[in-house]
Parts: sequence; structure tokens; C-alpha cells
Amino acid sequence: MSLPTHPPRRKIHRLLIANRGEIATRIIQASRESSLETFALVTPNDKSHAQHATHVLEAPSPRSYTDIPFLVGLARKHHIDAVHPGYGFLSESADFARRMWRDAGAVVIGPGGDVLEQTGDKLSAKVLARRCDVPTLSASDRPTSHYGDVLGFARRVGFPVMLKAVDGGGGKGIRLVRTEALLESATQRAIAESPSRQVFVEKAAVDGFRHIEVQIVGDGTGAVRHLWERECSIQRRYQKVVELAPSTIGDRQFVARIIRAAVRMAEAVKYLSLGTFEFLANQDTQEFFFLEINPRIQVEHTVTESITGLDLVKIQLDIAQGVSLDSLPLSSLPSDPVKPPRLWSVQLRLTAENVHNDWSLSIGRITNFSLPTGNGIRIDTHLVPGSPMVIGADFDSLLAKIIVTGGSWSDVVAKCRRALEDTRIDGVKTNLDALHAIAASPDFAKGACDTSWLEKGLPNLLETGKRISENLVSNDASIRDDSSSTEAAPGGGSGSTLLLRKGDAWALKLAPQNGASEQASEPPVHHLKLSRVLRNEFPALLRAEVEYAHPGAAAPQTFLLEAASSTASAGSIMAASKHRRGNASDPAHVVAPFPGRLVEVLVDEGDAVRPGQVVCVVQQMKMELEVRAARAGRVRWVTEAEDGEDIAEGTLIAELEDVADVVVAPGEMRQGPSFD
Repeated sequence: MSLPTHPPRRKIHRLLIANRGEIATRIIQASRESSLETFALVTPNDKSHAQHATHVLEAPSPRSYTDIPFLVGLARKHHIDAVHPGYGFLSESADFARRMWRDAGAVVIGPGGDVLEQTGDKLSAKVLARRCDVPTLSASDRPTSHYGDVLGFARRVGFPVMLKAVDGGGGKGIRLVRTEALLESATQRAIAESPSRQVFVEKAAVDGFRHIEVQIVGDGTGAVRHLWERECSIQRRYQKVVELAPSTIGDRQFVARIIRAAVRMAEAVKYLSLGTFEFLANQDTQEFFFLEINPRIQVEHTVTESITGLDLVKIQLDIAQGVSLDSLPLSSLPSDPVKPPRLWSVQLRLTAENVHNDWSLSIGRITNFSLPTGNGIRIDTHLVPGSPMVIGADFDSLLAKIIVTGGSWSDVVAKCRRALEDTRIDGVKTNLDALHAIAASPDFAKGACDTSWLEKGLPNLLETGKRISENLVSNDASIRDDSSSTEAAPGGGSGSTLLLRKGDAWALKLAPQNGASEQASEPPVHHLKLSRVLRNEFPALLRAEVEYAHPGAAAPQTFLLEAASSTASAGSIMAASKHRRGNASDPAHVVAPFPGRLVEVLVDEGDAVRPGQVVCVVQQMKMELEVRAARAGRVRWVTEAEDGEDIAEGTLIAELEDVADVVVAPGEMRQGPSFD
């Protein structure tokens, strides 16, 4: 019997979660409350999100999350009748939705293939906006992979312009370009980050604009409902850092115009399920422009849930099973866009990023963590107490979402500061310094941050945040009882099950295994004794004062031992031992300032290099980052690392020598960081 062209809205029994991390955990929670049988995907070193799934399925690689034939095969094998894609990965793919239904008879939770074609593609969404009389920024009318098309449009409308992958998301495939000199390189990177390798270009609206997005719910019949707006203006390189609801824009009539524009667009396509309609808005000029539609659950859906009391994931599941808009709990809420609910909510994204090194991914193993609790605090995370958590280069850096809700804006700001003070992550670097500084800022307290605010003030903000963090560490150290350090780590840390105590001692023999062990003499004996255990999370981490005596020593010596498990980042560690290390303070060295996957080396031995020239491209979390030369010179050595190979932070990419024949244009001497 052939299937109908479009999936029916029917009862769900067996749900595949085609995602990972905190959103997979969130979907599993809502599914359990709906009595659904859940199937979670995991990969090696990334399993914590599946803890409460009914079934756990091993995926062969991180790429499996975007492998449509693999996922269709799983759905067929396990008789799956619905798939929740979460956000990212295949959540905006019309092809995925259609093939899952056609080849496996499974419904993908979301608006369906037809609506995804009109909304998931940014250019198609702009056509819809213009059809609904919603203002848009001047943009190229078709996608392209040719630099000449981009250059021609930029020259017509003038700089600055914004490059966007037609199918990008989460900041990927987006570049703000202020001058023509930077346009070609930015175009190459945006195209490389686009799954379809297609971009478009639009006139940029930057200074004074806020990022406003409207949460829409529809049941596919033309009935559509807004759940007011969120504001996501605090962002860096178009990746959101802090989100809040409602917006701090004081002119509610202006905000209502934006909400009504989103509703018109959703009604025009008979929108089904959840969708977020995004805009740039300037309260001073009363201008707003449509940006894009995210036809899926959003990372920041939590703040809308917090001010409305709704469960948006459950609403998705209910709508997919045929529940009408009028039958959902949101029908009891008022609908006036001028009057949002009386609560305020903020989401702080806690990520494994080194904010003092251009926000590069921090790879390693989380050895201990403590997350805030208390009135008005919600935590969405896949971190599990007692379960090892590995941060690698394959997935995004999000560790947890700290959601703070209160009855007034001032209450929420105070709760944000307290919640961050109660947050600790050990084993990897995080963006806590940046979050501390944002929450402590007078501009944040006034609700006066536009889309350029964070990047304009970033150096000073990071210094402020660093001081706050250092004071917190100092206070924490002054009250910590050393005697408790051998107990299981508090707040969700992975404490050791192996009891190590003061006085434990070992006699160590180290014998080679390469044939030399056949020698007649016994190997020498080394002696190691624990004189004080400072922190015991063995095998993840051991910190202790020890006495060590090597063979022939007259007396033992005292050392501070710090042993951290390194299996979490085996690829980077192998790369670090395999490839030559550079010296970042040596101007002749072009050094990778972060770990990642080497995409391409753009120079060869003997090439002349100008200041600021791109030497290589490194991929982190699907973002392609350029490493540039800080000075002029000629390449006398280049790394032997292959394209596609993992490289460690500090890997030497190229070594330059001084030459007199490298022409440097006036103003081309480059200062500051050597990567973009």
C-alpha cells in the first residue's frame, strides 16, 4: 500500500531523537512525560544525553547525525514512526523530511517539506516576507557560489554588506564585510561553511539595531499564534551568547508591529509546529527588517517557556499528533502583542570556549562541575554527575543553558549575577569570564545592548570578567576544607571511587619492552609516596603532594603532582606529539592559536607572504577560521600536516624568514591577533 504524499498527523509511539547534547536530553524529558518510547543516538565519548532514553543506538561517527540514508535505515529497522531533529543538523532539511516519510514512513517533527522549502532557505523566506509586505534589507535575488556575483552586488549597494549561507545557521556561513579588500576571503569562508556551497549578500544593518525574534506556533490549518518575542542582541560573530524575553525595548507598540508582521507571514504559509521569525529592529528610527525563519525549536526556547509556563517541546509533539491550536494550553493565554506576560527571563549560554583566545573551542575532559540552583533558576544540560564528559572538535561547545526568571528586570539581573557566581566547570576553559562581565555591566542592567555592543566592548568586558572570576576563585579557596578533597566531588563532579590516602606508597620498576629487557640486571627501583592528597578524582584528576626518590638518591624530594587524564583529547594529543610546535611570541612563526581540523594550507615553501595574509584555514565546530601571518616574509618551512587532519593548539603552520623583496603596501602592517 502506497503512502500518502504528505505525512498524516497521527499518534506517535516510537520517537527517534536525531540530535545530541542538551536538546536531546530536553526532547527525551518531554517524550517520557508523554509516554513515548525513545531512541537516542550516541557516538563514542558523547553519550550522556541518552541516559534516560528507552533505547540507545550507536552511531558510527559524528557525521551520522546528518547522514540521511543512515537515519532512514535506523527508522526502518526499529519501526520508528516519528523523528525529532532538534536544532541544527537536519532540522531545516526539506529533503530529510520527505525522504524519512517516503522511505521509512516516519514523520519528522516540524513544519513539513513544503513549508521548509519556503522558510528554511533564507532567500525563499525573504520572498515570502516581501509578499506579506514585511520590510527586508536589499539583497541579491539568487544564491551564488561565484565571487564576481558577490562583488558586483556589494559595489552596487555599498559597504558594509553581510554574506550569508542560504542554508547556514548558528552563526555559520555569516560574515560582515566592511571593505572590499576583505570581501573575497570572506566569500570563500562563507561558501565553505554552507552545506549547499551557496551564499547570498545583503546590505548590512549594524549600529543601533536589536535582534528581535518572534515565537510562532501553528497547527497547519492557517490558525497561528504568537508567544511574544525574544531578544538576542548580545552576540559575537552572529552567535548568540545571552537571550531574554520579553525584549527590553520600551516602545511596545513598535515591538507589536514586528510581532504582527511575523504572524502575517506564518498565516500565509499555514505554518505547522514551532517557528521563529527573526528581525533587526531600531527603536530610534522605528525601522525593522525581516532576517530569516528558523522552522524548528530554538536553543533559546527556554525563556519563552519560562515567561508563559508552556512546554514548547510537548506542544511540538502534540501538534504532530493532530492536536489543534485551540486545544493546546496556550489558548488560555492573552494574545495582545503589546502586553507580554509579567515575568522576565534570561538565558546564559555556558560554553567550552577560551574567550581570551578568540573564543576558540576548549578541548578536554570535564573533571568536575557545579551548576546553580535556587529560586528562579533552571538548568538545561547534558552533563551528568559521575559520568565523564569529553569536549571534542566534532560538536558545538554548548555545555549548559542557565535560565533565570523573575518578576522584574532588576530581579533577573541580580539572579544572573548570583547564578554565575555559583557556576564552576573544571577541566576545560569556559566563557564564564564573558558572562560575568555581561551580567555585571551597567548597560545590561539598563537593557541597552544592541547587536554590536558585545564586540565593541569585548576587551574591557573580558578584563572585568577575569577579575570577577579571580575574586570568586580566591574566595572559594579560602573557605574550602582540604580534608574534604578526597570525597566525591560536589555539584556533579566525577569523584574517584579509588581511595587514595596520605602515606600510600609505591615501589616502581620501569623496564623497557623493546628487546633491551633481556639484560640480566634488574631494573632500578623508584619510590613514590603520597604525603598529602589535595584532590582525588582519579583517574580523571589527581592532585597531591608527593615524596619521590629516584635510584641512587641520598634523600627523597618533595613535589606537587598534578595528573590529568588525557584520553579525552587523544586526537589533539597525538597531533601535538606528531607535529612541530611553534612559539607564538616568535614573529617568524605562524602558529595555530586553537585546536581543530586543518582544512587547507594556503602557502608553500618559497612563497612571499604579506602581513595579514591567510596562511591556513582551521575548522572548529563547522566554523572555518583563518590563521593569518602577523608580518611579512618568505616561507622557509611549512607544516607536513595533511588537509583534514586534527591539529593541536600551538602547532607550527609555517616559518618565515626576512626578505627584502616582499612588497608591503602602506597601512598593511597588521597589529593584534593573527587569526579571524
